[in-house]
Amino acid sequence: MGNKQSIFTEEQLDEYQENPFHQEILKVFSDEQGVMTFNEFLNMFSALSDMAPNSLKAYYAFKIYDFNHDNFICQSDLEVMLNKLMGKELSDEELQLVCNKVVEEGDLDGDGKLSLADFEYMITRAPDFVSTFHIRI
Repeated sequence: MGNKQSIFTEEQLDEYQENPFHQEILKVFSDEQGVMTFNEFLNMFSALSDMAPNSLKAYYAFKIYDFNHDNFICQSDLEVMLNKLMGKELSDEELQLVCNKVVEEGDLDGDGKLSLADFEYMITRAPDFVSTFHIRI
């Protein structure tokens, strides 16, 4: 097998570039060096398509939002997520309040963080998620 060559750079898709999570998306769907092959590119578009099953969307969203890569969405992951979405519009107090509420609502086993199962449960309660977790070409 020859060297892998990237067929995709993040600058090539406007919608991707405008996404506040574009760096994490690239990490999830590419190899350790950030190289995305054609098959990885197709996997990304398949998972982010309107036709992808909710369980697949939830799996990849969970991986994207798990910023510290510990297989849980914890307080620090939620803070990073909200800062990417909101910028500095929330005060530290408001940020903590929102993070605490998310964990309170979604943490089914009471361990203070969201597992994939907890996250999938939250997704079922947020019908807008499926319609917004996509990319169009």
